[in-house]
Amino acid sequence: MKAGIVGATGYGGIELFRILNVHPQIDDITLYSSSQAGEYFEDIYPQMQRGQSHILADVEPDKMKEDLDVVFLATPAGVSIDLTPQLQGGKAKVIDLSGDLRLKDQALYKQWYKKEPAGEAVLGEAVYGLPEWNKENIQQADVIANPGCFPTAALLGVGPIIKERLANPSSLIIDAKSGVSGAGKNPNRITHFAHAQENFQIYKVNQHQHIPEIEQQLQQWDEDSQPVTFSTHLVPMTKGIMATIYLQLNEEMTVEKLQSLYESYYEKEPFVRVREMGSFPCTKDVYGSNFCDIGITLDPRTNRVTIVSVIDNLMKGAASQAVQNMNLLFQADERAGLSTLPVYP
Repeated sequence: MKAGIVGATGYGGIELFRILNVHPQIDDITLYSSSQAGEYFEDIYPQMQRGQSHILADVEPDKMKEDLDVVFLATPAGVSIDLTPQLQGGKAKVIDLSGDLRLKDQALYKQWYKKEPAGEAVLGEAVYGLPEWNKENIQQADVIANPGCFPTAALLGVGPIIKERLANPSSLIIDAKSGVSGAGKNPNRITHFAHAQENFQIYKVNQHQHIPEIEQQLQQWDEDSQPVTFSTHLVPMTKGIMATIYLQLNEEMTVEKLQSLYESYYEKEPFVRVREMGSFPCTKDVYGSNFCDIGITLDPRTNRVTIVSVIDNLMKGAASQAVQNMNLLFQADERAGLSTLPVYP
């Protein structure tokens, strides 16, 4: 197959290129950049040299949708809104890594992203690409809205309990931490080394754009779900997300029953690893991989569940999840190109 990556010079684009280079069904990769077209990709990222050079191309939707089998949009918010409709109607399938196509409610997108939303037609076609929970719809789609990094960790962590309606929806608290790469390639005040190093900072308090994305999926699982308390923190590391999730159970349960619930939900999912009881993951456990590791416990004094969910924000939170969706779109082995174990230390 032939793949194209728009926004190839961003962090998500680099990871996509790295993964697709070893994918057994990808024969050709074309890289696109609106700001650096004409430059050699390997001049910008010499670590990506592998014999063949790649010149960054201009984005030409009419040509791309006929020449390529799949187009990944690793672009900032606002770009896919106009570009996706231009890529439709040909043979190429579109996987959007931005947040432009995730929210079905146009008013919510405008409120949280402060931009004009995509049209109803493209939003109606876009399928939310959380493979463990939406596999059948993904396999039939032409346009995929790849989930955000925080929602991926949070939803995989909380999904079984919400789906089974075992907890009070209003009690849900998601306390999440991320490395600085989650802010993207372009530096800003809070990701500057002198500020981020040896510092721990909360940001976008009650204003993070991933809040409505999480709530949208929760409402699909349980129409009685409530607005969530979701906090994000920046930690001085390059990659990784840890979401620590708290829920009050509706009735008394045992931790053994909860453990069994999670194991049954994810036993056939190759990229979700449920830890043994009493074991909790750290971000290094999934670094550089497509895994989401989950640990769960119950405090009998409070009847409150604590769930710890970790991912690599640029991998399962972006690029490798997009490739997992590509595999499903083309009826390939879901694990194709994604068998890399985590990097440690």
